[in-house]
Amino acid sequence: MQIVIALFDRFASLDAVGPYQVFTHWPGAKVIFSSERTGLICDESGSLALRAQASYADVPHPDIILVPGGPGQADQMAPSPLTDWLIQADQTSTWTTSVCTGSLILASAGLLAGRAAATYWLAMDELARLGASPRSERYVFDGKYVTSAGVSAGIDMALALCGTIAGDEVAQQIQLAIEYDPKPPYRAGSPASAPPGAVAALTAASRFDRNGAG
Repeated sequence: MQIVIALFDRFASLDAVGPYQVFTHWPGAKVIFSSERTGLICDESGSLALRAQASYADVPHPDIILVPGGPGQADQMAPSPLTDWLIQADQTSTWTTSVCTGSLILASAGLLAGRAAATYWLAMDELARLGASPRSERYVFDGKYVTSAGVSAGIDMALALCGTIAGDEVAQQIQLAIEYDPKPPYRAGSPASAPPGAVAALTAASRFDRNGAG
């Protein structure tokens, strides 16, 4: 089973690495980082880079596609080499997935029209504008499309996908292997539970619009 994680300049690192950590424990899975070009691709901070082992042209028919989000998402909206590849690869993929604002890239490629989907909480309106039906959920299945909320939710989505394909026992073993047992010190991980002041401050500081998150 070939799993391709797409990379682009200024991606959010945990969007890619969280699911990668789950997938690499999945028996029989081959995980490949891919991009428009091979080589090192820098994340949003500019201080961390992942190596794309393959170009998009090298992986035309992955079984599972994963698209992360991040500030660089704005440059990957249609038309782009990534969306061009997605439109073709999605025709034969078994599952097409995203983390955070990666769902905006899927939607801009026309893959989420009329579908329920999750995304980063500040990107809900933009996801709707692109034709999807936003859901305030940690992750959402709609047919073969699986989308997740912001950043850390990609781990939950990857485990849920593994459970759907390989069974609950395999997914539970992977969860234990990575000791994923979150107990955050605050209940501030979503706008529904965070203090109003925190929501207001982050909303005011955000420059998210149809051109991306900054």
